[in-house]
Amino acid sequence: MEFTAGFTLVGGGTFVAPLPPPPPVYLWAWGNNSNGNLGDGTTINRYSPVQIGALTTWAKIDAGGNHTMAIKTDGTIWTWGLNNSGRLGLGNTTSYSSPKQVGALTTWSNIDAGGESSLAIKTDGTMWAWGRNNEGQLGLGNVTNYSSPVQVGALTTWLSIAVAVFHSMAVKTDGTMWAWGNNFNGQLGLGDTTNRSSPVQIGSLTTWSSIDAGYYHSAAIKTDGTMWSWGRNSYGQLGHGNTTDRSSPNQIGSLTTWSKITGKYDHIMAIKTDGTVWSWGNGADGRLGLGDTTTRSSPVQIGVLTTWLSVSAGAYHSQAIKTDGTLWAWGSAGVGATGLGFSNFSSPKQVGALTNWLRVSAGSSHSIAIG
Repeated sequence: MEFTAGFTLVGGGTFVAPLPPPPPVYLWAWGNNSNGNLGDGTTINRYSPVQIGALTTWAKIDAGGNHTMAIKTDGTIWTWGLNNSGRLGLGNTTSYSSPKQVGALTTWSNIDAGGESSLAIKTDGTMWAWGRNNEGQLGLGNVTNYSSPVQVGALTTWLSIAVAVFHSMAVKTDGTMWAWGNNFNGQLGLGDTTNRSSPVQIGSLTTWSSIDAGYYHSAAIKTDGTMWSWGRNSYGQLGHGNTTDRSSPNQIGSLTTWSKITGKYDHIMAIKTDGTVWSWGNGADGRLGLGDTTTRSSPVQIGVLTTWLSVSAGAYHSQAIKTDGTLWAWGSAGVGATGLGFSNFSSPKQVGALTNWLRVSAGSSHSIAIG
């Protein structure tokens, strides 16, 4: 592809000069690598970002418990890391330390890596699942593990997905929200604590737009910009100013300016339409980014900046990207999960000096990014 820019010459006419092509998009990873979940062909932990191969065709990424998933620009799906329960979708339970293609299809559009399970959506709107299924979190109507992708029902209207450790959620193209799996703390949002092994609609609303599934809780944003949560609340991770569990969606405050939400373990983070970032829940290790290790039961703004583009909450750490393309992290360093070496940080700290980061995903103890 050729990139050009036009300039009007004195006396008329246009001179077309070539523009430099955009920088290549590489895959990077860091943190716990004991199961090869970084994809660099080793099991060596990395304390700062390491480039994974030389390919520049990565489009979407997600870091799970101890495995990683990615989609390339050609629509193929790739996985690597720990593979007990068949979470890699490769038809076996062998762990891999380098990316392996799942089947031969080129029609994958969306992915989500859970604790030991994986979900994906194809361009035709069908949903597929594989991996651990002890609580029915694959949505296949049983509790059988699968090591290869299996279609969830026959619908072709799935839009977005989120899988935690023991439960999963999805939104359809009609704006309805669905959940299945373990429901011990009411995290399915169905008003009870009964497990489900197939997708069940949460209420009757058609205005859900963004979702994420935490360890035993769930959270979502509606098209009107309101934010909602339900499930386990032992650390105040539901954001309601208390520690009371909820088995149905409850609105967090009254604001209508929320745009993105993330929360994979026991803390949640969100971005508003004004570019500010907020966090609440378990504050151990500084994972809330508020300069301390205090637990919060209501959303608290991190700093005063209005330049946050995306954020990802891992188990014990958090990663974020600003509008200037810089990458930031805070929380537990673990074995390099933040990309900031060996030290924990309770406030956002820049990872390296690059300014071309596009996507980042924080897993349980490792992170992956494109940039």
